[in-house]
Amino acid sequence: MTGGSPDPGAGREAPGREGGRAARAFARSVVRARWAILALWACALVGLTLAPAADRPGGSGLRGVLSADTPAVQTEIRSVEIFGFPLSSRTVVVQRDADGLSPYAHARTVVRAAAVDRGKAGDVAPIRGALPLTNARGLFPGARESGTTALTYLLFGPGTSLGARTRAAHRYADRFFTERDHVVGVTGSAPARIAQGSIIRSSLPTVELATLLAIALIVAASFRSLVAPLVTAGTAATAYVVTLHVSGYVAALLDLPSPDELEPVVVALLLGVVTDYVVFFCSALRDLGPGRRSTAAGRDVAARAIARSAPIVGVAGLAVAAGTAALLAAESPFFRTLGPALALTVLVGLLVAITLVPALLAVLGDRIFWPGRRASGRRPPASVWASRWARLVRVRRPRWPRRAVESIAGSRRVAGAVLGGCVTILLLASAPLLRLDLGVSFVDTLPAREPVREAASAAQAGFAEGILSPTVVLLEGKGIGRRHEALTALGTALERQPGVAGVLGPGAMPVRAEAGVLVARDGDAARYLVVLDSDPGGADAVHDIDRLSDRLPALAARAGLRGATASLGGDTATASYLVHQTQDDLIRIALAALAANLVMLLVFLRSVLASVLLLGSSLLSLGATLTVTGAVFDVLAPGQGLTFYVPFAAAVLLLAFGSDYNIFTVGHVWEAAHGRSVRHALLAALPSALSAVAVAGLALGTSFGLLGLVPLLPFRQLAFAVALGITLDVFVVRLLMVPALLTVLGPAAAWPSNRFVRPTERRTTVDP
Repeated sequence: MTGGSPDPGAGREAPGREGGRAARAFARSVVRARWAILALWACALVGLTLAPAADRPGGSGLRGVLSADTPAVQTEIRSVEIFGFPLSSRTVVVQRDADGLSPYAHARTVVRAAAVDRGKAGDVAPIRGALPLTNARGLFPGARESGTTALTYLLFGPGTSLGARTRAAHRYADRFFTERDHVVGVTGSAPARIAQGSIIRSSLPTVELATLLAIALIVAASFRSLVAPLVTAGTAATAYVVTLHVSGYVAALLDLPSPDELEPVVVALLLGVVTDYVVFFCSALRDLGPGRRSTAAGRDVAARAIARSAPIVGVAGLAVAAGTAALLAAESPFFRTLGPALALTVLVGLLVAITLVPALLAVLGDRIFWPGRRASGRRPPASVWASRWARLVRVRRPRWPRRAVESIAGSRRVAGAVLGGCVTILLLASAPLLRLDLGVSFVDTLPAREPVREAASAAQAGFAEGILSPTVVLLEGKGIGRRHEALTALGTALERQPGVAGVLGPGAMPVRAEAGVLVARDGDAARYLVVLDSDPGGADAVHDIDRLSDRLPALAARAGLRGATASLGGDTATASYLVHQTQDDLIRIALAALAANLVMLLVFLRSVLASVLLLGSSLLSLGATLTVTGAVFDVLAPGQGLTFYVPFAAAVLLLAFGSDYNIFTVGHVWEAAHGRSVRHALLAALPSALSAVAVAGLALGTSFGLLGLVPLLPFRQLAFAVALGITLDVFVVRLLMVPALLTVLGPAAAWPSNRFVRPTERRTTVDP
């Protein structure tokens, strides 16, 4: 028969043996040891549940985000060495009355701060100093209002934890202020970081429960079963308990920091990938036709399903683990912590899924689809109502994958048009990716009604957006502190720079007050407090501080301070360092991730051309995803940009998931290729694989999408990016581009192997 003729074997599976020799041996072993495997996992689950969880180092601090050699941090340390205390503070007590604070309230703020600085305020440890700032009588240049707001920047030693700073600030406010002082609250990046951790921990149970319920509904609706979602939930729960304890012990053993952002991402990843692998195993059992319950025939069908799916699931899981481990190529401490955590999560989920799920399939057989239709030898329903229920819940394969594949694979011209259209659209959508803005905000990512955010809004209303985290400009040079006119001129020049709302520096205060605070007592250093007109950690502020950093040497020279060494400290300078470090990590992470995913595709598919082009299609989908995500949140949160780790974590995850789905879909086509043309192999294998991938992708996208329940901007950005990326990957890349690509390439798709039968070589015999 010709290549365009219908294939008698297309659309149904041959009853031959599935998988290779090793896969069949693994399947037989699992079926024989099914009860032992279940008992082993049950004992492990009970033992780990009763065992105390290991304490994780780190937590709400910045240890997992910053390294000790960050230039901005070094500048702040140097400032403390010279002046004895820092000028910048990440903890601020805010007072505000929109109708105007009384002169006495302003005076009390200054007097109490002075008492702390002179050591006459009693025991206020760990506070080392207090810096008051009011907008009374226009004392602060660039303030939006006059006489309404007063701030007290509390200064601490470098080793003071964020929690200790926040508690000390609340004690300071309670001890030194009364109702007539109109204290709004405590804010700053340190209290904001503490608030973020609290919000994440309180939101995590909701995210877990919502994700489990959503996944259960998806699996139940897909297989028309009440048992399959229970298998999914049990497998996910087992994997979660094991992951929680193993990761805790590893983190404690290696003294790895554990940022608060990590746990929700781990939960979403674990639940998503475990559900994927349960769906893959159950889909194989459904496709082969479930056997009669409690019979050797039923176990034989289960063994065939295990042999077919286990290699694909194993390689797919290793691909995801290798892809996420690519984050180790980064220099950023955050990514170097995130990479191993995600890889370990995937490996544990894979280990549980590839042993526990096959054992459950061997025990349950066709019961896993209850109350849907089981084997054809099942007894007929006992009543009319039972018959109607059986028709309602019977397992059906969706028809849209077959229709799509038939339409695309039927003509190279159609396939070429589909492929060209998809590539063009994704390329156009990816074009603005190079202009992606990144930020490192803490305060402005909090919910509007969070007390730390409310106090920040009050401070910003009275002064400027950047008032909570001013940037410190440190100048060092022999005798520089005695050149008052030049220092004043530099302060004036700094005020005129784009994005600067105001400057507090030499010349803005009496010379006696400046001594030891803004000008070093030995006269060899001076420092300025520069307040920006945008959120200190946002993308706009990062651009402004980069511009200021570039211009600072010329500004100092023009003011008459040639030879002075200038450096920047503070949250915005730190954010700039993190953003640029992350951007520098991009090439390393991208190369490592691409190499890891390409190797897994090459090993499994043994096709250079298909592996490279399939990975390229995933890259196009990824570019479009990140561009759309950046555009959406530029509208929802102007000036913030994407949080620095979001696009890179999303990119690594989406590339890994893309390889996972490539292996599953194209792997089934490769299995069906023997004795078939490309078109007939696509028709025989791809529709069923696509329906399984659609369910798996829906579950995985939902798992990450529900991260949006955490009311913090970074989680909503990551949730949107991953959910959108998985949607594009399943319904654009898998459904349209993969069949179109394989159809256009023809037998060359498997190069350098000769896997496919060419149309002129079609066999005239019917498939066995």
